[in-house]
Amino acid sequence: MVIIDIFAKRKPSLPVIVIFEDKDLEELILTGRNKKYKKVMKVKALMDGVLRAYRIMQTVPNAAMLGQFSYLHYEKLKNQLAGHSSVRVANGYVERIIFIEEEGGIRVKLIELDDTHYGNKK
Repeated sequence: MVIIDIFAKRKPSLPVIVIFEDKDLEELILTGRNKKYKKVMKVKALMDGVLRAYRIMQTVPNAAMLGQFSYLHYEKLKNQLAGHSSVRVANGYVERIIFIEEEGGIRVKLIELDDTHYGNKK
């Protein structure tokens, strides 16, 4: 019996390079603490969601693959945020990570964690 590796000729894909433009968001993700994002720190579901979204962003071969994770609700934004994309942090919350895709989806710049994306007036 001969076993053929159907993936042998496929090139390995590189993970997405994540660059932080929001230093407060970087501090939150790397240390779990930040003054600007106190609300996120206090709500376990939000903090877990931010970390989960960040880990997924680091492992996918390109940003478009984020669409395979339905709970992230990955979308390319329109109107005043045209050119940006976003993923949802946690179910039942409006917070989203806003980012820019560059170089064919290989580089992602994390811009901010936004809670006004869907008109939240809190």
